[in-house]
Amino acid sequence: MLKIATLAALVLTATTSPSFALTSKDGSDEARRACTPDVFRLCGAFIPDVNKITACLKDNKKNLSPACKAVFSSKK
Repeated sequence: MLKIATLAALVLTATTSPSFALTSKDGSDEARRACTPDVFRLCGAFIPDVNKITACLKDNKKNLSPACKAVFSSKK
C-alpha cells in the first residue's frame, strides 16, 4: 500500500511541478514515466487526490501496463 501511495504522490507531483523531472531518487523518475500514463488512463478522474489515486491504482493493479507493473514488482 505504501508503494502505491508513494507512486501516486510521485505522479501527482509530476503533473503539478515541471521541476519534478529534474529529480531522481531511487528510480522515482523511472516510476513516474512508467506509471503516469496508467494514472491518466485508469485514475485520471481522481487527480489530484492522492488517496483516491492510490485506491484506484490498487483496484486496477491487474490493468496496469507492463512497465508500471514492473515498477511495483521491483519495489517489493
